[in-house]
Amino acid sequence: MSTSPTLSAPTTLRHARILGLGGYRPERVVTNEEVLQFIDSSDEWIRQRSGIATRRFAREDESVVDMAEAASRQALERAGLEPGQVDAVLMATVTHPLQTPAAAPVLAHRLGIEDPAAFDLSAACAGYCYAISLANDMVRAGTADTVLVVGVEKLSDFTDKHDRGSAFIFGDGAGAAVVGVSDTPGIGPTVWGSLGDRADAITQRESWTDLRPEMEATGREAGIAWPAFTMQGQTVFRWAVFSMAPVALQAVEAAGITPADLAAFVPHQANMRITDAMVKALDLPPHVPVARDIAETGNTSAASIPLAMSRMLDEGEAPHGGLALQIGFGAGLVYAAQVVEMP
Repeated sequence: MSTSPTLSAPTTLRHARILGLGGYRPERVVTNEEVLQFIDSSDEWIRQRSGIATRRFAREDESVVDMAEAASRQALERAGLEPGQVDAVLMATVTHPLQTPAAAPVLAHRLGIEDPAAFDLSAACAGYCYAISLANDMVRAGTADTVLVVGVEKLSDFTDKHDRGSAFIFGDGAGAAVVGVSDTPGIGPTVWGSLGDRADAITQRESWTDLRPEMEATGREAGIAWPAFTMQGQTVFRWAVFSMAPVALQAVEAAGITPADLAAFVPHQANMRITDAMVKALDLPPHVPVARDIAETGNTSAASIPLAMSRMLDEGEAPHGGLALQIGFGAGLVYAAQVVEMP
């Protein structure tokens, strides 16, 4: 009786770390005054409600791939690597306008990366932390030596400028990280999960199939309304404030450290009040700098964490080599958190 051969598999796990970070913010600055042309509100109300003073919008002809390319080239340069050394490309985004093909293979081609594994990941505002976790596992298991992770959004394409509850929130941008082999641990365990029973809290207003009858009846030339994102603001706020701080603390404990050991706290830039509440709930020591980029960039979903961390390092607000707690949370509802060593 014959027996099946034994499959080969890695027997020793490696370590992984972020080798370089990059960010891209579009040139156009959109003030609250411009947003207020379309909604009945005030600059004071927007600032008090969200902490947002300005946000960036991409040009009409500027795509998620364009922004991702700029951030990726900076991340690769800072990591001291050439595109040809990348084995895999993970693109976290919910605003690439094509259902298929994915944006990641197109980005890889733009960068000159030949024949990498490449795919998009849809986890909204938690997408970057999800992708960092996947990249870490890929490197640790030997599936890849170097992984390019990108969080990018062009939310201006999916924002209803007349919706008083969300028109002032979103912005555009891209952040990228290069994850590679390390001699010591550089990415801690990920604490993540989802609450599908609350999927309606943040959602695309219409599905593409819901728009089909209108398209067939009127034709594309008539101009079909683009499906914007909508959000139950108070529901999301309460969930983030009361549920995400424990997740963040779990990630710190899983990494074997305490909040006092952190050199930076980089939460998803969803709302300044949410950030303030999480800092208080975590009892974060005063010496730990906290990312508050939402004031100038708005909520850039999957791009917000790498954009903020890259800026903090560039401006000396956070130290290279220090430990940072990052946490993303949003539509799904989904969340993910991990402690990383900043490059």
